[in-house]
Amino acid sequence: MTTENSKPQEQHPATILSYVRDLPNLCSLAGLACTILAIYYSILGFYSAAMIGMIWAVAFDWADGLIARRMKGRTGDDSAFGGQLDVLIDIVSYGVTPAILLLSIGKFDLLYLPGAFLMVAGSAIRLSYFSTFGLVGGTKYTGLALDNNNIILVFIFLFAGMFSEDTFSIILYASCLGLTALNVSQIKTPKLSGNLLNVFILAAYTLGLTAIYGWMLL
Repeated sequence: MTTENSKPQEQHPATILSYVRDLPNLCSLAGLACTILAIYYSILGFYSAAMIGMIWAVAFDWADGLIARRMKGRTGDDSAFGGQLDVLIDIVSYGVTPAILLLSIGKFDLLYLPGAFLMVAGSAIRLSYFSTFGLVGGTKYTGLALDNNNIILVFIFLFAGMFSEDTFSIILYASCLGLTALNVSQIKTPKLSGNLLNVFILAAYTLGLTAIYGWMLL
């Protein structure tokens, strides 16, 4: 029996760390670990190792969404938390990491600082727009999705040995600026991670590049 003085029970959210047990979130954090390794090795100048970290960050990013869509019993809070976590990690993986890579290739010269800023700023703007408006028609992004930054940059790096350090630093600078422009453009690009065939292609791409860059490290 209720009375006038009775109050509805307040629903308390689960503890912060309880969401870490969620498998998609674990995948996101594994991707973040790869990103931290990529940043670390970029600063040290071990670029082959950095490339491995960057492409595996994409692989884990795609895996968390794939697992989340197929998991049963996930609550709305699980999905909301995972979405926020994914966005924050994306800024680090696809904005901060390429920016640090660019600075390292440019020997941390002041001239490379504007490019690094634009990459991070473009990533933040792009993700803010996506968080606000979502997919166009539920299937397409506005602007180039940020994961393409890593996918393209690790490919470009395969040709680093064909150029002098100074020339390649200019090529990378131009590539980063071009990617940033595409990130914040109005072009419509499909959601590649939602297609199972694309997932297999990325898996093959990741393993192939890991083998190539791993061989370079030997």
